[in-house]
Amino acid sequence: MRVLPVGDDALLVEMDSGEGVQALRAELMRRRAEGSLTVREIVPAARTVLLDGLQDPARWVSELTAADIPPAPPRTDAVIELPVRYDGPDLADVAVHWGVSEREVARIHGATEFRVAFCGFAPGFGYLTGLPPRYDVPRRATPRTAVPAGSVALAGPYTGVYPRSSPGGWQLIGTTDAVLWDHARVPAALLAPGTRVRFVPASPESAA
Repeated sequence: MRVLPVGDDALLVEMDSGEGVQALRAELMRRRAEGSLTVREIVPAARTVLLDGLQDPARWVSELTAADIPPAPPRTDAVIELPVRYDGPDLADVAVHWGVSEREVARIHGATEFRVAFCGFAPGFGYLTGLPPRYDVPRRATPRTAVPAGSVALAGPYTGVYPRSSPGGWQLIGTTDAVLWDHARVPAALLAPGTRVRFVPASPESAA
């Protein structure tokens, strides 16, 4: 762990792994809930956690560095289920990369419970982890200029769903009609860090 000051009232904590980020975030959320930590925002990323609006950041530099952070506890909240049609234009390429059939890609992906590691790129876009490392896939050599909203995609160790049409270089394996970002909804984002997610084939034919 490395703790870096950011401005007058923020700290950026660098971790060695995504699991470390999740454990630290869970511990910080616990401390904030019990009242021992006063901070405006706790923002996880791939290998960092930002504490913004922190009271007495100098104290927390030494406290975090010396802290023994326990593993993140198992989540007991409900799983958000996203219906998906495994019909993406890159499904065949992913199947070749995994060394399985397209149907097996859908089965493996649909049988996995994911967790939102962090959010970014676009409002409502969550970086979901859960697939074993052997299923990591590279980004496309040539990004698309426009990826349709609702596209279910893979890149590296992550699964994501594009909340709106935008350029992107992820491998597209499916489509969902779920609304990831809605200004009229509270909260506007369907997915937040820590959320448990499952992708449910919309019909038996969608996994063909």
